[in-house]
Amino acid sequence: MPTLLALDASSSACSAALLIHEEGREAQVLARFALTPREHTRRLMPMIDELLAEAGIEIQRLDALAYGRGPGSFTGLRIAAGVAQGLAFGADKPLLGISTLEALALAAHRRYHLRYVMPALDARMGELYVAAYRCHDGRLETLAEEAVLPPDRLTLPKGHEEADWVGVGSGWASWDSLPTQVQAGISQHLSDLAPAAEDMVLLAARQFAAGEGREAHLVQPVYLRDKVAWQKSR
Repeated sequence: MPTLLALDASSSACSAALLIHEEGREAQVLARFALTPREHTRRLMPMIDELLAEAGIEIQRLDALAYGRGPGSFTGLRIAAGVAQGLAFGADKPLLGISTLEALALAAHRRYHLRYVMPALDARMGELYVAAYRCHDGRLETLAEEAVLPPDRLTLPKGHEEADWVGVGSGWASWDSLPTQVQAGISQHLSDLAPAAEDMVLLAARQFAAGEGREAHLVQPVYLRDKVAWQKSR
């Protein structure tokens, strides 16, 4: 298990998490999370400093860094990308970009043991960022790829319409604008769940183990604005 730092500023929440692994001891996650709209720049670095100080390690001891690469707030994504790339470049460590929608799905699975999860974030301009996952034993299978679309164009993943779907994330505040078929297929929706670095650091550990860490300048935010179709995963 690697030692990883993850950070996120993709929504109104600001968060950081540190995955620590020492030989002979169980891996531990230290985390900070706060709802701080428009204060990400001021809050993010102190969170990171607090975590490193609490763990008693320097950034050079990390195996890699990760950040919420989107989709999400344009400003927040740029803030997180700038901080993560700067730290990774300065420490000469690989960087991983973590999907905010995957992080939401993992959070719902870890906290509520949900199996079929459809995360949705408010994309502004009358649109949603959406995806769909099947979750099992802490792992995610993509059933519908990330996309941006108006609420009235949302559909359940083809071939999985009868599953017990749960919606999570701020996008589900648009419930009244969703098609009746989607409303009928969603057993519940949790619109107050936000992406968090605590879940991203676990996803990052798996990606790092799979050799997906990259040089800092190669990891870019994902905005999705050029993708307008709700696509079935191939």
